[in-house]
Amino acid sequence: MATKTVTRKTSAAKSATTKKTAKTPAKKNAAKELRDLFEDGMKDIYWAEKALVKALPKMFKNATDKKLKTAIENHLMETQIHVKRLEECFKSIKKRAQAKKCDAMQGLLDEGKSIMEETKPGSVRDAGIIAVAQKVEHYEIATYGTLAAYAKILKENVCLKNFLATLNEEKKCDKLLTKVADVGLNSKAL
Repeated sequence: MATKTVTRKTSAAKSATTKKTAKTPAKKNAAKELRDLFEDGMKDIYWAEKALVKALPKMFKNATDKKLKTAIENHLMETQIHVKRLEECFKSIKKRAQAKKCDAMQGLLDEGKSIMEETKPGSVRDAGIIAVAQKVEHYEIATYGTLAAYAKILKENVCLKNFLATLNEEKKCDKLLTKVADVGLNSKAL
């Protein structure tokens, strides 16, 4: 008797899941090949990096910890280089550098703005800025890692070299932010 009850519940759960998770129809201009996905990813991160160039000075102005301010300032300079590397990648694949709004980065930047509005200047705001900055770094690490993998398969060696260089810098920035947070900043925020 118990077995039939479990079987009925499992069947009902599968049926409910199937109804809720219908396939998403593809847009007319949807990616058909890995190259399409690769180019779309480049447009997305190009927008993200350019948006970050505008957002980092706001984070800098709102940060109070000297080490955090230095990390933000240094990453702004690196981010400007990341934009140039992406432009070099577009050129190497004979495409015009084009940005496509990155919803993920927009969400992270909106979260950063909210954190700055919802915290008083000082160590609590600094801890919040670090949290958002690390989320940004993690997004960029995932994106550049994926694009590097695509570039390798597509034999886009200029892009691969640039993506790996940027990926390395993003990982270093993430480690630095962790260090800044761990070396007293989070404790001050108590």
